Formats: sequence, C-alpha cells, structure tokens
Amino acid sequence: MRTKQGFNLRTMCGEKIVVAEGKENIDFSNIISMNESSAYLWENVKGKEFDEHTLVTLLTDAYEVDEQTALEDSRGLIAQWKEQGIIED
Repeated sequence: MRTKQGFNLRTMCGEKIVVAEGKENIDFSNIISMNESSAYLWENVKGKEFDEHTLVTLLTDAYEVDEQTALEDSRGLIAQWKEQGIIED
C-alpha cells in the first residue's frame, strides 16, 4: 500500500495533523489528528510502498515495544488510515 498523493503532515497549534492539499483532494473535509508514533510512521512511509511489517520494524526500532504489540498497533493504524481514505492498496 501507499499514502495517497496530496495528503501531508502539518503541525498546527502544536498538534500533528494530516491535511489534504491539491485539486485531487478538494472535496476532502476531514482533519486527521495523529499522535507522536502515528506521525512518525506517516513521515517514514509517505510516498513509499509499505505494509504492516514495515510499520512493525519502524515501531520496534524507535520505541520500546515488542513485535506482537507493534503488529497489532500497525494493523489497527492501517485500518484507520484506510477508513479515513489517506492510503491506498
């Protein structure tokens, strides 16, 4: 999967959010807030092919988390991102 073009991480009032930019995303009206770890993952996969194992590796390298927890968190995050329409297969 891959992040959709035109969705960028910005910091507004100290909060990390994903915003839609460009003509292709003109009808996108959601603001997606991200915590520190999800913003870290987004920054590291933006514009690249990735899967849940990519996210697991990023999480276990950056945080003190076991692989099983990282896998469960990655699957949940991917599901959220798909539901929000900011990634594509």
